[in-house]
This record gives sequence, structure tokens and C-alpha cells, in this order.
Amino acid sequence: MQQGGPKNTSKDYILKAAEDSLKRLQIDYIDLYFTHFDDGETPVEETLEAYQELMNAGKIRHIGASNFSHLRLQESLDVAKEKNLPQYEVYQPEYNLMARENFESWGRRFCRENNLGVTPYFALASGFLTGKYRKKSDFEGKDRKMFAEKYLNERGRKVLAALDKISKKHEVSQAAVALGWLMQRPGVTAPIASATKSSHLDAFQEAIELQLTGEEMNYLLRASEY
Repeated sequence: MQQGGPKNTSKDYILKAAEDSLKRLQIDYIDLYFTHFDDGETPVEETLEAYQELMNAGKIRHIGASNFSHLRLQESLDVAKEKNLPQYEVYQPEYNLMARENFESWGRRFCRENNLGVTPYFALASGFLTGKYRKKSDFEGKDRKMFAEKYLNERGRKVLAALDKISKKHEVSQAAVALGWLMQRPGVTAPIASATKSSHLDAFQEAIELQLTGEEMNYLLRASEY
């Protein structure tokens, strides 16, 4: 994934970033390579030409886009088709119970119309949806404070209460319910959730096995209304 440092989608930057990734990972090729941030200035044709070069060299196989505006993503797909260049096949939006509006307003329909897979990041809202952050003091000394503290409001408390109720009913973690909700949402291919401890994997397994009812899905929708 091309990420970190300044937003830069120039050909030279992408070629170097891909080579650096291959060296760090000690692999010969990358299955799916994301443009993590669009710089909004580099012509999309230049970016796609860089990926064409990497594909021709066998260093990447597929490409995805993350954090793109509607217009730049559409332009990228149009240019790929017109110029016979690699096309983004996956879109990675921020999408979870606390961050719904952007993807639901245009992303889901756009991805469906353009046959893009959807892999949302921050699936657990930077840890907030695990239920371990209930008051400001819970964030002290935590790396995710700057991302998740903003959710500690009336809406966030409603979402946590809904997660508590459903997780208790199914005897699973709050994280499993949040992930299960996301996995069952229309248009979502697979959510991205990070794990810093092996115990965190338990929630992932619970989510895979969890089947939320239509009533429970709607209950979570109402609790997280924006």
C-alpha cells in the first residue's frame, strides 16, 4: 500500500514506494496495491501508468483506491478505460457504525455500479466500537485517542448501548457485533480490522459466525443515525 509521508501519486513516487514495500516485505510481488491517498494534483493517467509499469514487471497484480473523492475516482476509472490502463478494482472507504455518511451517500452505489470490491478501514472506529472507551480517562495514554475520542458523545453512547444489548444476547464481544453489522451491510466485501494482540482475533472469529437478525441490524442503524 502506498502510504505514509506526504500525499503523492506521481509516477516516480509510486515506483519507488512499491520497490520499498517489496524490499520490506521480502516478497517478489504484491497481490493488491492501494493508492492510499490521492494528492489531488497528479494527473490520474500518470498514476495509472506507474501501475502499468509495475504490472508489466510482475511486481503488482491488482490495484485499489482509498480516500478518493467521488470525482477523482470516477476520473480514474474513465481514464483507465479510455487509455487501456490498469483499473482500480477495490475501494477502501472509512466505514463503520460511527462513520456512515460518506460511504452511504455515494460510495456504495458508485462501487456497485462500477463493480468495485469494498474493504472498509477503521471497521471498529479506532477501537471505540470494542466498548473499552466509555469516558475520557479511558483514552489516556492510548495511541487511538486522537481518532476515537471524538465519538464519546450522545450518539456514541447510544451505539455502545446497542452493542452491549446485542452482544449480551448472543454472548459475544461488542467488537464482534460491530464487525458482524459491517459484514452484513449491502455492498461491503470484507472489513479491515487490526489486531495488536492474539486475543483480538477472537472477535473476528465471533463475527464470522454471528448472524444478526434484520431487527438487530435495524436497531443498530437507528442507534447510529447521523
